[in-house]
Amino acid sequence: MIEKGALLPMFYLPPVEYFTKITQYKPDLWIERDEHFPKQTYRNRANIYSPDGLLTLVVPVVKGSKVHTPAKDVKISYDFRWQRLHWMSLQACYRRSAYFEYYEADFAPFYEQETTYLFDYNQKQLELIMRLLKIKTPPNYTETYEARYPETVTDLRNAFSAKKEVATEQKPYFQVFEERKGFLKNLSIVDLLFNQGPQAINYL
Repeated sequence: MIEKGALLPMFYLPPVEYFTKITQYKPDLWIERDEHFPKQTYRNRANIYSPDGLLTLVVPVVKGSKVHTPAKDVKISYDFRWQRLHWMSLQACYRRSAYFEYYEADFAPFYEQETTYLFDYNQKQLELIMRLLKIKTPPNYTETYEARYPETVTDLRNAFSAKKEVATEQKPYFQVFEERKGFLKNLSIVDLLFNQGPQAINYL
């Protein structure tokens, strides 16, 4: 049982707000491995800035991996070539950004190799992003599912909604297509990383 710190879900290319929580609560960071997989959340989707505005990238999961499957057991579906679609979208959206080419080789393998489980895939990406951001504290992982935790634990498992805008303020940073739709807040961390590069950690 976790005694203190913050408990976060595992997301795909998590939003900027997620990393502000990581920097706020490190070193007492925990990632939920054993929850039942909820649908239509950042666990398998990420928002990026496209020429037409907000674009949501969804990692498809194997049917039946929905309601009562622990997060760590949810399998990725490869029935269609979503990796190619995601990578082409990232290239199209961020090719003009200041740092995309700088990080391109780090992210490319995630769109070339197949990983069986969504949790493992997201975990490897999270480790990469934390390394690129120079966040040196690795998170801990839950061993069992607990519906409730003591008040000394900040439970953030349901704190991030892919459906509604984030309430916290985020100061604008340069985005490639901002002249079209203005500043879009709380996009995937890759939006901040590709636009701000090594300065991204200072923003967080």
